[in-house]
Amino acid sequence: MNTILIRSGRVIDPSQNIDQIADLWIQGDKILGIGPNLAANPDQIIDAKGMIVTPGLIDMHVHLREPGREEDETIATGAHSAIVGGVTSVACMPNTEPAIDTQASAEFVILQAKRAGYANVFPIGAITKGREGKELAEIGRLVNGGAVAFTDDGTPVVSAEIMRRAMEYCKGFDKTVLSHSEDLDLTKGGVMNEGIESMRLGLRGMPAAAEEVMIYREIALAELTGAKVHILHVSSKGGVELIRQGKGRGVKASGEACPHHFTLTDKCLRTFDSNYKMSPPLRTQVDIDAILVGLKDNTLEVLATDHAPHAPEKKMRELDQAPNGIIGLETFLPICIQALIIPGILTWSHMIEKMTINPAKVLGIDRGTLKTNAWADVTIIDPDVEWTIDPNKFKSKSRNCPYAGWKVKGRAEKVFVAGVLKQDKSPL
Repeated sequence: MNTILIRSGRVIDPSQNIDQIADLWIQGDKILGIGPNLAANPDQIIDAKGMIVTPGLIDMHVHLREPGREEDETIATGAHSAIVGGVTSVACMPNTEPAIDTQASAEFVILQAKRAGYANVFPIGAITKGREGKELAEIGRLVNGGAVAFTDDGTPVVSAEIMRRAMEYCKGFDKTVLSHSEDLDLTKGGVMNEGIESMRLGLRGMPAAAEEVMIYREIALAELTGAKVHILHVSSKGGVELIRQGKGRGVKASGEACPHHFTLTDKCLRTFDSNYKMSPPLRTQVDIDAILVGLKDNTLEVLATDHAPHAPEKKMRELDQAPNGIIGLETFLPICIQALIIPGILTWSHMIEKMTINPAKVLGIDRGTLKTNAWADVTIIDPDVEWTIDPNKFKSKSRNCPYAGWKVKGRAEKVFVAGVLKQDKSPL
């Protein structure tokens, strides 16, 4: 078997509480171990001095659009985009056309990802058939097809009764329910956060309460059923506090933050640029501050992108007609470094934990670690390289990025998936 020595890097593996200068060894498709002289005469030696060596990053919240909207993204282009960003595993949302609501549709995602040969792709199954919120999907068959969690993301499950039953079923399969927490009656017709800025711009707003009332419901239902619930893309101060309170009562609740929700505010909409339009919307500095505290105290234990590609002609429409969402896989790491590491909000170990072992635990997948005999998914990061974000160089099919022109620091330079070098130098 091929043996690779990654020498003298700063190895950070939160799953083992490791943060030290060390050698990492790969043999075949698995991790051989961390330490000196674990094998004689390696086939390849990579000098990682000055680099950070981590488990392959995991993004548990991406939209790959295939099947049905391949003009926006495909499984192949999305998985390639992930690799460029240092992400070796993604979990894709089921809001495709048709939805990922059958065993065959979950198997299709896995097959397409294998054909593409880039990042690992784990399908997330729909909670309800067609994501219509009326009838539970066949959760057991979806699990057999490879679904690792369940959500109707893109829309909430409106019926509390159906969500309760979904949690009970998912508990039986030891799967997590992922909640898109939004009261549609409160957000109908909204294009941005409801507040001073929406009033100033004369645009219909989406109040933070729309997120908060649904988070309250999900936590109450998780408490009732004993199921695991994960709150997607938390954007509000109140949302963070509700998750904190639920955890304090012993509810099996977790939450995630996306970079745009802790780096951008609703003031960005003063430009009427649809690249700042998303759901949940950009909110205020008060909300950003609360999210940062939530990340620091582990109320929010996962970082994810909510990578939501849209073809340029769709995003170029009037603000009220343009679809919600931005791409994020290729800016995930540098924006997190910019917002979390450089200001000292998180340590490298703490941030990497939220990008590796924590999402792996939520999804129940065997990734996110450099333990001996684990899959050899490895990301080598240059923490000091400075570069300017240019969406025209992205591997994603879409260009809806709000960070164009930002000068950032740090990026993934080498990326391994199951011991195979997928990226030798960042093209960005």
